[in-house]
Amino acid sequence: MRTETPPTVRLEDYRPSDHLIDRVELDVRLDPHDTRVTATLALRPNPAGRAGAPLVLDGDDLTLLALELDGQAPAPDAVRADASGLTLHRPPQRPFTLRIETRLDPTANTRLMGLYRSNGVYCTQCEADGFRRITYFLDRPDVLSVYTTRIEAEREAAPVLLGNGNPVEAGTVPGTDRHYAVWHDPLPKPAYLFALVGGRLDRVAKPFTTMEGRAVEIAVYVEPGKADRAAYALDAVERSMAWDETAFGRAYDLDLFNVVAVSDFNMGAMENKGLNIFNDKYVLASPETATDGDYAAIEAIIAHEYFHNWSGNRVTCRDWFQLCLKEGLTVFRDQEFSSDMRSRAVHRIAEVRNLRARQFPEDAGPLAHPVRPKQYAEINNFYTATVYEKGAEIVRMLRTLIGETAFRAGMDRYFADNDGTAATVEDFLNAFAAVTGRDLSRFAEWYERPGTPRVAVSGTYDPAARTYRLAFRQTRPGAGADAPPLVIPIGLGLVGPDGPLDGPLAERVEDGVFVLETAEDAVTFENVAVEPVPSLFRAFSAPVRVESSLDDAARLILLRHDPDSFNRWEAAQRIALGLMTAQARGETAADAGA
Repeated sequence: MRTETPPTVRLEDYRPSDHLIDRVELDVRLDPHDTRVTATLALRPNPAGRAGAPLVLDGDDLTLLALELDGQAPAPDAVRADASGLTLHRPPQRPFTLRIETRLDPTANTRLMGLYRSNGVYCTQCEADGFRRITYFLDRPDVLSVYTTRIEAEREAAPVLLGNGNPVEAGTVPGTDRHYAVWHDPLPKPAYLFALVGGRLDRVAKPFTTMEGRAVEIAVYVEPGKADRAAYALDAVERSMAWDETAFGRAYDLDLFNVVAVSDFNMGAMENKGLNIFNDKYVLASPETATDGDYAAIEAIIAHEYFHNWSGNRVTCRDWFQLCLKEGLTVFRDQEFSSDMRSRAVHRIAEVRNLRARQFPEDAGPLAHPVRPKQYAEINNFYTATVYEKGAEIVRMLRTLIGETAFRAGMDRYFADNDGTAATVEDFLNAFAAVTGRDLSRFAEWYERPGTPRVAVSGTYDPAARTYRLAFRQTRPGAGADAPPLVIPIGLGLVGPDGPLDGPLAERVEDGVFVLETAEDAVTFENVAVEPVPSLFRAFSAPVRVESSLDDAARLILLRHDPDSFNRWEAAQRIALGLMTAQARGETAADAGA
């Protein structure tokens, strides 16, 4: 058992790997207690790394059986290897090959990280650093490799053998009761996206043709006897594929897309390339027992993992500090998918309720951290509401700031510029800056600053001048006096006692959005015939707490006439909360609305 304190990892200390691994050939001979893994790695020095640096491969609880460098055993003093790593002190300063054989006990791996066996099924989980529990490796997200995996197992125990990519070959091992399957993934990926599955599984499948004309087979594998509950998940995959083509122009890129649902999987779901693995609670549903919420959750999680094929797999993250780049962006994408599949207004309300219930308290507590943290001691503590939900809200704000057409162009540019690479938040924002010509350096502060901003709003109506002035002031609890203000897009409009006021105009409101870029600012509407009620932060355009002096009479006007569904709901919630609070205090309804 480990007792040492893990070292702190800091973003500012990032440097590229000293070596790269172009190709990985794995031979995995599955056995419940004595699995043998032979990894043949095609390595080369990284031109961006340190010349002459030792090769340091990560490991975790590994047993090394054999090691060869270019077909020869290295001298004993040239290598140091133990359960937690392997170091080649003087690696060749040219392309070279390492062949590493390790031994694993999948049944004893109760951490469910790396390769494990549970309920008779072999399974892997490698994000964030589980691959080092399978073989010694450069287990970091910015080392991308092309994988070919041969999986061998006893046919009776594991008739289904699945890997990343496309199937290449399958057959029996002569003279034994074992069989094998070879899978090849032609697209480079980091080690955390590696996966294999072996076991007795039932299957449902259907064909899909991409917008590029590729014939794809979609399959969902489940534990025996559960196939009748996999139909909705299969349909959700198909709809996700079609939606991503329409909404983002992203087509699937392999011949197969496999989903595996097992009862023992500790991450909920994982987007391994071409082989998504799920806890089966997020896949299985039947009309007799599943609720509407169950179906919605299956649809959203299936979509989320599929959408990672581009936002996470084809373009991955340079280091784990960029986790929000794949997770926040993909949460935004799955939210948009669910909004299109269901009611956009209802789904947006649910998103904000979740954000306020989970992320706002996190931002206000002792564990508050930026969407892109600057340091960590344990990477698995990184998977937070701030990284996921607030990360998605930043992407949504960006779309509000630049408009839907420019946002789509920026997404296209991001994928085109970074396909097959490990990207950063800066790479993401640079794509949008390139297509819009806007300087987004100030907007980037959202990724760096913890805490939920507060925006105080006050309105003044001048009936003689027929003007309405809205004044804004932003603060952020815990921020120092010299902390720069954030760029906050505020969706807004004016509503009168008889309906929306479409006539009044303000110079700095474009397409219904005012951008607050300073600590204090104001906007004035002209030709306002009656005193209006401001409809603020329409569709919850920024993850902030709003402070205003609206009373229940004003909220009733919004509830009756505001074209923004979210703000109508928000007005109703505030009125209801005031009434319940008044009743609890023994006050009258009039007192509550005052």
